Amino acid sequence: MKISLIGTAYPYRGGLASFNERLVRELNTQNHQANIYTFTLQYPSFLFPGKSQFSSGSPPEDLEIIRRVNSVNPINWLSTGAKIKAERPDILMYKFWLPFMGPCFGSIARLVKRNQHSKIITIIDNIIPHEKRPGDFLLAKYYANSCDAFITMSKSVTEDLKKFTTSKPVSYIPHPIYDNFGDIISKEEARAGLGLSLEDKVIMFFGIIRSYKGLDLLLKAMAADKIKERGIKLLVAGEFYEDKTPYYDIIKENGLEGSVLMHDHFIANEDVKQYFCAADVVVQPYKSATQSGITQMAYHFEKPMIVTNVGGLPEIVPDGRAGWTVNPDETEIADAIVKFYDEEKEQFFAEEVRKLKHQFSWENMVRGIEDLYEQLSKK
Repeated sequence: MKISLIGTAYPYRGGLASFNERLVRELNTQNHQANIYTFTLQYPSFLFPGKSQFSSGSPPEDLEIIRRVNSVNPINWLSTGAKIKAERPDILMYKFWLPFMGPCFGSIARLVKRNQHSKIITIIDNIIPHEKRPGDFLLAKYYANSCDAFITMSKSVTEDLKKFTTSKPVSYIPHPIYDNFGDIISKEEARAGLGLSLEDKVIMFFGIIRSYKGLDLLLKAMAADKIKERGIKLLVAGEFYEDKTPYYDIIKENGLEGSVLMHDHFIANEDVKQYFCAADVVVQPYKSATQSGITQMAYHFEKPMIVTNVGGLPEIVPDGRAGWTVNPDETEIADAIVKFYDEEKEQFFAEEVRKLKHQFSWENMVRGIEDLYEQLSKK
């Protein structure tokens, strides 16, 4: 099939770009003809909380990425929609994560559908955002009404989607593993590159830092005497998308300067493996969630996880097999970390992660897209 995907891709960076590029690469591997229409402007600079939206790496040579879409320019939506309409892809795909994109994505989709050929299939990260703003529902509704079918990657999003549509096909397909960040390296090699000792007990928080991700809970857990007594270190690897002062205040107030290692910058794709392979366990102390790409990175690098019982995280991290699932509470998080080390669970959990990871394949995602297209084509 001929498939176009509208969304984040090189020269933009981050999890959305990694997902879209990996998906299109898999579509092409499965004998489809797929390309990406990415942004000339993704967010106006005043709406972007990070330091840079752009990758410092080289463009992927095996993908056709066309910079075309301006998220805030309706004239651009008209011209982009007309271009893709004329190209007549069998499927126009989106990965939807933010209601702000609703007018742009929904308008282009409506124009493309006028060719009476292209089907609109969207992968939904969040239909209701973690950080809510006025107008979110109306913007997301405008977008959802333009789509023919949906893929959700957590059951909580499947439920959320019912507020927007109950008549269109919806498939639940778990988030595939991020296997595009390099191969597993030894813990010794990874820690040497980060200046860590092989004898250290190292837990890791990875990814963009926002309030809903609960880093404050993890820092307070690190202040517990039972954590300090065991000499456990926390490696924080990710860029702040909000004021960092409250987090550094927790570190200072609890004397955690020696046990919390702050690498508070964007982690380039080529460095991701070093961080994951250096950790004993990945901790996701989220206060709210749908699914998480961080979980799928941990699966790829065969790392145990301690996650909170929110959103789709417990669906993906079976408690007692891939790690521990706890409530978003600093005491429960601290107890789980201590239990992980006291019961020497690293090897057992890693072996279970290795067994479970095969169910999260990109082939499954492509098969789900194909199945939805077949359903739509029969109507």
